[in-house]
Amino acid sequence: MLKNVLPAILCLCFQTSGGQGLDSLSLKIGIEKPHILATHHFGMFSSRIEQNFKIQPAQTAVLSFNYSSGNNFHPFVEAYFPKDPEVRKQLSQVIWHDRRFNFVDQETTPADYLNIVIDAVIKEFRVNLKVPLARQHELYISLRSYLITNGKYPFSVFTNDEAIEWFHSTLWGGEDPYGRRYYGLNQVNFEYTDRNGRTLTLNNNDFFISGLELNHYYYPASLRNKAKQLYFNLGTHLGINTSKFNPSIDFGLSMAGIKKLLLDKHKVFQIGVGANVLHKNSINFGERVDLGNNRFLAAIEAHLEYTTYTMKQHFHAFGVNYRIQSRYNQLEEADYYKLLGKWQEIKGGWQHGVEKLYRALSDWTFIYTYGHPKFKLSLYFKEDFLVNNAPDFQTGIGLQFPITEK
Repeated sequence: MLKNVLPAILCLCFQTSGGQGLDSLSLKIGIEKPHILATHHFGMFSSRIEQNFKIQPAQTAVLSFNYSSGNNFHPFVEAYFPKDPEVRKQLSQVIWHDRRFNFVDQETTPADYLNIVIDAVIKEFRVNLKVPLARQHELYISLRSYLITNGKYPFSVFTNDEAIEWFHSTLWGGEDPYGRRYYGLNQVNFEYTDRNGRTLTLNNNDFFISGLELNHYYYPASLRNKAKQLYFNLGTHLGINTSKFNPSIDFGLSMAGIKKLLLDKHKVFQIGVGANVLHKNSINFGERVDLGNNRFLAAIEAHLEYTTYTMKQHFHAFGVNYRIQSRYNQLEEADYYKLLGKWQEIKGGWQHGVEKLYRALSDWTFIYTYGHPKFKLSLYFKEDFLVNNAPDFQTGIGLQFPITEK
């Protein structure tokens, strides 16, 4: 169905394309930000919410394309979750790497079990259509897809294993700190078995459409203060997940506030703060892989942007974004799980594949956007300073342009 709908939408868009007479300022209606969500190995199967930092609906229909490339790596690790409350209590008294749990069978030592290994460069491709519905309303449609690759040159210049390990060995981190060289560089090893025994396996060059997202944004006049240059928007979100691993529907809500500081007629500084919450798998269709037993994903974003305008109605925008998202699994399980991995062979981080599912994920993104009278082009790179490796390093590009006249 999606394969038939998308070409029709694009055809209609280009048939109605005008754009003459538009300038870059008519598109600059808030903070500039392409799609910068992390290429998380669980997150790509559900419709995570990205914060909207616009101050009003788009004046025209806008079409955009986004490409991201992220290096995800977690060594093979196994996890046992004892079911006996007394065993859980005993393990909770011991630091996680010293816990002793000898699983025999489900009758004598009942426990849930899962294992995971993630090693791939994940590439995201998005097609987005933004349509003004009314003076204060806007519809944002996004189709996301993914390609699993080994990250070899020349298709992953900055996000391949060789580039990252060169950085570790030469500048920061030391030689092979997390076992990439031990497992082998530039290869795909992507397999996850959940606690129900269902397996998610992806191979090199696997491509799939992950889902369609429908986002409605409302820019209430009652929450707008032009004198103080303060603006707010509210969002409602519907995500239709189409992969065979997670056929489901998600629902979410978001809110954001933007403050503009006019430095002079050619320079503007903007601050954006927003929060959102997503109810994962509100509706499920058939069997699916368990991609985290925390049904709610909440996120907070903060964004700073400095923009300078030229005499020819172009602009250069420099932005810094910080995002933190709640954990994928329920925190209480971290008190008693037992992890097994190749801790003797790998210097550190052998446990991350499971451990990081119980930690909030955060990242910093640095963005540059060039605004032209006919298009906007954004470049960004994302860094995970807490070594969540989800991903370790990510780069991306976004292109958007109007397809109707205002």
